[in-house]
Amino acid sequence: MGQAVKVAVIGAGVAGLYTARELQREGHQVVVFERNHRLGGVWLYDPRTESDPIGIDPTREIIHSSLYPNMRTNLPRQVMCFTDYPFPRRETGDPRTFPVHEEVLWFLNKFAEDFELTELIRFNTEVVRVERVDKKKDKWVVESNTRGSDSLGQEVFQAVVICVGHCTEPRLAEVPGIEKWPGYQIHSHNYRVPEPFQGQVVVMIGLGPSSFDMSREIAKVAKEVHVATRNPDVRVLKLENHDNIWLHYMVERVHGDRLVAFKDGSSVYADVIFHCTGYKYHYPFLETNGIVTVVDNCVGPLYKHVFPPALAPWLSFIGIPQKAVIFQTVELQSKWVVCVLSGKVLLPDEKEMMTDVERYYQKMGDRGLPKRYTHHLYPNEAEYFDWLREQTGMPPFEEWRKQMVAECLINSRANYDKYRDEWNDSYWDGIIKAASVP
Repeated sequence: MGQAVKVAVIGAGVAGLYTARELQREGHQVVVFERNHRLGGVWLYDPRTESDPIGIDPTREIIHSSLYPNMRTNLPRQVMCFTDYPFPRRETGDPRTFPVHEEVLWFLNKFAEDFELTELIRFNTEVVRVERVDKKKDKWVVESNTRGSDSLGQEVFQAVVICVGHCTEPRLAEVPGIEKWPGYQIHSHNYRVPEPFQGQVVVMIGLGPSSFDMSREIAKVAKEVHVATRNPDVRVLKLENHDNIWLHYMVERVHGDRLVAFKDGSSVYADVIFHCTGYKYHYPFLETNGIVTVVDNCVGPLYKHVFPPALAPWLSFIGIPQKAVIFQTVELQSKWVVCVLSGKVLLPDEKEMMTDVERYYQKMGDRGLPKRYTHHLYPNEAEYFDWLREQTGMPPFEEWRKQMVAECLINSRANYDKYRDEWNDSYWDGIIKAASVP
């Protein structure tokens, strides 16, 4: 497989841009399909929200962005970047170590400009079908709809890399009685500003980073905010330094009189149920005759979260893992895919890859983990990264990167309200400088 390969990359966000650069460096012919008018993927802010606030109406116009105006990164810029392309501060932007989302978009545009990637991107072009041609593994038709065109375009590629991310199609909490609950429901995907929740009692389901940020914004205008989590050790607790935010063990049931009952025995009459419950993997354009499926938010079967064994190496996915440092995940996965397509690295045969996938599923079952956790890397992120690094011949990530991510996790759990603004830049600058000395 020494010759150049014609590759379709679906999506021009973090994963698509880095993959395109790596493919281009190896001499492959690359076309990037992007349905928006600009690059950036999830980092491209859109003030619009969907007509259905919980995102279940199939006829709604889908808004790709899940950003809200005040959103900041929850990791420092030293790891919100690629190892060979740091995230600098700019004089006219947000200079903080944990900047607002506009800075990440600026960084991605700068990356694309520096490596001349923009000319590879077909903007305003939505992929509507990806399918194997005549059952040949290395022949794929990509059908797309370009805004303003009256007809669909078709093109054949040898390989397709899917880089569409997973922060657009909402997942909702399964709550007994929710179908008859009369209050207002919204998913975090459609949150932009807190003003609509003025004076209301809000129940937020989920305790991830989005819930942390949004609960604090909403609490500034809401009467009460009650955050429900699956953590069984949680009991009713008012958050320190917040007069109107309470933590609860998960919602047990909701009732027709707006009562929301929690599994810790407490209850409130709520105006709003706010789903901070993550997203579904969603590939409506991909047709594989059942070879690749999404069941309980598990995309599979995928060898190492990237290659479907029966279709490898001609179909791959970049950026599927969650609970991981996304920039480093994308960097390693992209390099692996490109090495495989270039013939520098050989995959095991289909049977061996399937055996590995089944072994992984078995380990999850032995640990009592549900299928929806299939792509959660934490706490095995380092092991996964090391495996990818060995495949690609990359040197180990610097120790300070691992330390920084671990410290960030500890600080955010201990003091989420202040950890970003109390981050000790001087301390970390010293560690990074010392590590760079031969």
